[in-house]
Amino acid sequence: MGWVARAPGLPHLEPEATALLDRLTPMSAPAGMVLFHPGDTVKGFVIMLSGRVEVYLTGTSGRELLLYAIEPGQSCVQSTLGLMGGDDYSGEAVTRAPSELVLVPRETFLRLMDLSDNFRHFVFAAFAQRLQSMMHLLDRVAFQRIETRLARGLLDRAENGTLRATHAEIAVMIGSAREVVSRRLDALARRGIVALERGVVHIVDPDTLTEIAQSIE
Repeated sequence: MGWVARAPGLPHLEPEATALLDRLTPMSAPAGMVLFHPGDTVKGFVIMLSGRVEVYLTGTSGRELLLYAIEPGQSCVQSTLGLMGGDDYSGEAVTRAPSELVLVPRETFLRLMDLSDNFRHFVFAAFAQRLQSMMHLLDRVAFQRIETRLARGLLDRAENGTLRATHAEIAVMIGSAREVVSRRLDALARRGIVALERGVVHIVDPDTLTEIAQSIE
């Protein structure tokens, strides 16, 4: 049995489409591996089998913004745009956990789009879902208060009430500057909502933090 049968989110495909994909060999990538840089040519469509990849955009000021994360069953919108429109990558992709993925070369991808209704539907559905998440990101960065974005970021990323990340990494997550995040975290700590250690944020009062996360202008 090939890898297609265990690929999360991939629909049941026609035999010819399955055979085309199963000829490809999954690759393993350790945490911290850069998969592509801005300006690189898009070489294929990524199918995640396990792990997590994060895609960042770097502004002219050098500040980074986390555009989206790719987990099993999800797609990379930059890869899809590049394959269908010919654009190069504008962001940088980094594995944040040990990952297993399959790179579907451009020629195979385009053949599958013509050959398989199910594969084509999978690509467009994943693409639409990713665009929707990008619209939510734009809304958060453009219109939500920094306190709201910070509170939501802490709640979304914390595991068992603890987030292990530097202030600079949190700033990238929510699309802000490290200095701004540091000031807001210090303010939350003074109110007893969080407790800070070097590289660690402990959520002490999740109810109040949730109220802040749900607040609107």
